[in-house]
Amino acid sequence: MSERASQTPPLLDVRGLTVHFPVRAARMFVREHAYVHAVDGLDLTVARGETLGLVGESGCGKSTAGRAILQLVRPTSGSVKFDGVELTALWRKRLGRAAWTPQLRAMRRRMQMIFQDPYASLDPRMNVEEIVAEPLRIFGAGNGPELRKEVRALLAEVGMEPRFMRRYPHEFSGGQRQRIGIARALALRPELLVCDEPVSALDVSIRAQILNLLVALQKQYGLTLLFIAHDIAAVRHVSQRIAVMYLGRIVELGAQADVCERPLHPYTRALVSAVPIPDPALERERRRRYLPLAGEPPSPLAPPAGCRFHPRCPDAIERCRHESPELRLISEGRWAACHRV
Repeated sequence: MSERASQTPPLLDVRGLTVHFPVRAARMFVREHAYVHAVDGLDLTVARGETLGLVGESGCGKSTAGRAILQLVRPTSGSVKFDGVELTALWRKRLGRAAWTPQLRAMRRRMQMIFQDPYASLDPRMNVEEIVAEPLRIFGAGNGPELRKEVRALLAEVGMEPRFMRRYPHEFSGGQRQRIGIARALALRPELLVCDEPVSALDVSIRAQILNLLVALQKQYGLTLLFIAHDIAAVRHVSQRIAVMYLGRIVELGAQADVCERPLHPYTRALVSAVPIPDPALERERRRRYLPLAGEPPSPLAPPAGCRFHPRCPDAIERCRHESPELRLISEGRWAACHRV
């Protein structure tokens, strides 16, 4: 896939990204007998200062894709270029295992991640000051009074008071913990921020606050965001473009208004139709434009032949069962992988 050419090269360019996890066999002398196809041939680009939403059901591989882009998980194959640098080439063998090179470690300053679980991602033995200051210490970005001043400024940016610096993660609510995680991710002033379902573990009343905070920080610092979520309504709130993922592959890509208001792929239509209306009275009287999905996604251990969505698709034809559709340009800025589009 080659997206519409722009005058400036994208900050992030991903081509053919594949991540397969081996499944260990119980029999002796047999190390691997199957693979989980978490990500299969992912193509996407993210321009500088853009927010791209990556949406799909749980288990579709979107979180694995985000980790593979940041090289937290080593890709099986494919290309990940960040500002023109091929990240997949910045690995080396060490004691028989793959390890980061100094060049890849240096790139960590420019790429950071906000994790899904705001409690599991924070060290319970460290207080807030130590958590936020840790990346600054690792990269020698400050010490002593200067470091404490920077931590105070970071906490203020995410809406946390300096008096919380001596407290520990268990003393905070989920929303406050996520704010601490965001402050830590911003400590080194990264260019790319991968947000891995940053609001899915939070109460509904807190989600809007965190989403609005991310939007404000993105505008303030000109951040480039890859926003991963299973809630297409949350993705629409923060993204300029949306990529819809199903069982390891992108099935639709386009501007957020086009994808949400005029979806092309049957899977996207089902996701849009599942978004509830906030008013209970209107929700009860609502007539859905598209049929809801039936059944569960197939196992990534044995993806179905042809189109991976065809076992659940209400519009599937015989061709869908045998031929895998390519992600192709449908109109300006609109991509879809469907034989019937």
